[in-house]
Amino acid sequence: MLLSCEHAGTTIPRQLGNLGLAREDLLDHIGWDPGALEVTRALSEKLGATYVAQRYSRLVIDCNRPRNAPDLVPDRSDTRTVPGNAGLTDPDVTARWDEIHQPFHATLAAMVPGRSALVSVHSFTPHRRGDAAPRRVEIGILARDDNPLFRHLMQRLPELVDGPVDANTPYDIDDASDYTIPVHAEANGVPHALVEIRNDLIADASGVARICTALATALKEFTR
Repeated sequence: MLLSCEHAGTTIPRQLGNLGLAREDLLDHIGWDPGALEVTRALSEKLGATYVAQRYSRLVIDCNRPRNAPDLVPDRSDTRTVPGNAGLTDPDVTARWDEIHQPFHATLAAMVPGRSALVSVHSFTPHRRGDAAPRRVEIGILARDDNPLFRHLMQRLPELVDGPVDANTPYDIDDASDYTIPVHAEANGVPHALVEIRNDLIADASGVARICTALATALKEFTR
């Protein structure tokens, strides 16, 4: 099994400074997926699985977006302006694509052949600015082709965790806003799922352990 974590870090290339943002914004969910790397690492240990993690901030370039996505290099995220991304030229975006986005995916592509499954690990904020209410779902399992891993996780995870587990929530997979699953899993017929975990549930070691134990149990069952 292969694990990926597209929004694992907050690193920004030195020449881009802080993109004009305060440190608290860079460490918020707009800059990365809090807790996702910790879950990925813990799953890797429990499953004996390889993982590939992107250390650069999603605000530099979002490594789960196709080249023409409007938020590939966002100049605004969750009501906050990103000054360092304002007015970028196409060559500016292409440079980030070539230097950060594509090397990450070249590494994934080289590791996919022969794998039993691909699991992409993400986290989401419980409450976006402007939302009337917090998100109810705790874990979302995303796939659009009803593949065997998706079916298995949707059957088993609700039995292994206490909170709500929903299909294709709070997002869904589509070609305009996703890259890893369409390019590496769907195109190669590899069983897959994009796992979205509400980030308040994995904000500390005990939360990571609880969620990881449930995920690892279900994933081990799938590979037997």
